[in-house]
Amino acid sequence: MAIGDDSVVAGGGTHTAVPKVPVSEQYPADAGLVICSLIPYLALTAAVFPLLHNISRSTGLSMMTLEVTVSVSAAGYTMGTVLAAQLAMHLPRRRLLVVYELLLVIASILAAWAPNGQVFIAGFILQGLATSLLLIAAVPPLITQWPPAKMPITAGIMNLCIFGAVAIGPTIGAIQSASGGWRPLFWGVAGVAGVALLLSLLTFEDEPPVAPEAPWDFVAVAMAIIGSAAAFYGAGRLEGTHAADLSSIVPLVCGAALIVALVVYEYRSGNPLMPVKAAATTAPVTGIYLALAASASSFSIMYLALGSMHVTTSATNTGLLFLPEFAGAILIAALFGTIFKTRFVPVLAICGTLAIIGAAALLIAVLNGGGAGIAAGTGLLGLGVAATVSPGLFMAGFSLRSALLQRVFAMIELLRAVTAFLVAPVLVYLASVLGSTRAGGTRWALWICLGIAAIGFIGALALFRAGYRHLQVPNLKRWQEDGETAWNSPPLLERLRGGEGV
Repeated sequence: MAIGDDSVVAGGGTHTAVPKVPVSEQYPADAGLVICSLIPYLALTAAVFPLLHNISRSTGLSMMTLEVTVSVSAAGYTMGTVLAAQLAMHLPRRRLLVVYELLLVIASILAAWAPNGQVFIAGFILQGLATSLLLIAAVPPLITQWPPAKMPITAGIMNLCIFGAVAIGPTIGAIQSASGGWRPLFWGVAGVAGVALLLSLLTFEDEPPVAPEAPWDFVAVAMAIIGSAAAFYGAGRLEGTHAADLSSIVPLVCGAALIVALVVYEYRSGNPLMPVKAAATTAPVTGIYLALAASASSFSIMYLALGSMHVTTSATNTGLLFLPEFAGAILIAALFGTIFKTRFVPVLAICGTLAIIGAAALLIAVLNGGGAGIAAGTGLLGLGVAATVSPGLFMAGFSLRSALLQRVFAMIELLRAVTAFLVAPVLVYLASVLGSTRAGGTRWALWICLGIAAIGFIGALALFRAGYRHLQVPNLKRWQEDGETAWNSPPLLERLRGGEGV
C-alpha cells in the first residue's frame, strides 16, 4: 500500500494495493517479522568462523570443505536478492514471503540437526539463499507502507538487523565455541526463524504482484546465479587450500567478471530488472560506493582479527573483546534514527569510513598486544560500518522513486554482498602468504583494508562535492506518498563539467 495513493507503479505496471489494518495495530508485528527474518543468518555469517573446528569434528567435514560451504552460502545470499526482485514482480508478494520464511525454517532445522556433513552443507547454503529472499520481500514494505513518522524507527531497526546482527556474531560464536559445541546456537537460529514464520502468518494480507506484465529478465537472473556461485566457490577454495591454483582462481575471476558484466548489461538494457542507469547520478553512486568500500574493508578486518585471535587468545576472551563492536552498532543505530530526517545522513555515511580507517590502524598496532586496544579497535569497527553502509543504502534509495525500492535494494545488496563476502577470503589467503609470519601477513592484509576504507572516504567525498554545493533535507512525504524522489541528485561530476550542482 502506498500511503495516500491506491496505486503503485513499478517496472511499467500498476496495481491496486490491498488495504491494511491501522498502523498502530500492526507496525510492531511487521518490524518483528523483519528482525526475526534477518538476524538468524546474518549473525551466523560472523559467528560460524570460531565454530568451524567444532562443526568439522561433529560432521566429519574437512576444514577446506567447510570453508567452501561458508563461501557458497554467501553466494546464495548474493544471488537471492536478484531472484527475489524478479519473483516479486510476477507473483503475489505476501505469499512469497511465507514461502521464504518456511524455506528459512527448513534450512535452519537441517543445519542444526545435520546428522552428516551433506545435510549441514545443504542447510547452511539454503539459509543464505532464504535470508536474501526475505531481505527483498520483507524490508522494502516496512519502509514504504508506513507513514514517514515511522521511517526513523525503521532505519534504526534495519541498522541493527543487518549490522548489529553481524557485529554480535563473533561474540556469540566465540562463546559457543568455548563450550565445545555448535548445535545450540544453530537450534536457537531455527527457533528465531520459526517466530518469523509465525509472524508472517499472523500478519498475512494478500497482495498482488508488483508488475505482472513486465518482462522476465532471465539473463540477469542467470548471470547473478552463475556469477555468484562461481566467484564464491573459487574464493572458498582459495581460502581453504591457501593455494592460488586454477581450481580457485579461474572460477573466482570468471564469476567476478560475470557480476561486472551483469551490471553493464542492466545499465544498457531498455527494461532492466535492476535500475542501474537510473541510479547513475551523484547521490546513489556515492551511497553505493560508500557501502561497497565499507563492506569490503570492515568484514575483512573482522575476519582477519578473528583468525589472528584464534591462535593468541581463548575463545571466551575473543567473544568479550568483540562486544564493543556490537555496542558501536547500537549507538549508531540510535544516532541514525535521530538524524534520519535531517540533511546530515550523507555526512554520517562519509565520516563512517574514518572510523573504519581508525579501527584498521589500531588493530595493526595492537593485534598481538593488549586486550584494551583490540576492544577499542572492534568498537571503532562497529561504529564505522553501521555509520556507513545503511546510510549509504538510504542515500541511493531516496534518490530514486519509492516504487523502485525492491529493485534498488536487490542491486545494492548484490554488489554489497560480493564485496563483503568475496574480498575477505582473498585477504585471508594473502595473510597466509604475505610476510615472514602469519602475524606479519595479517598486518599486511589489514593495511590493505585500511587502504580500501581510505579510498572509500576520499572517493566518496570527491564524488559528493563534484555534484552538490550544499546538503539537502530529504522530503520523505514526497518520496512515499507522491512517488517522487526524496531529494535532487545531480548528474555525476556536474560541477566539474561546468554545471552549478545542487
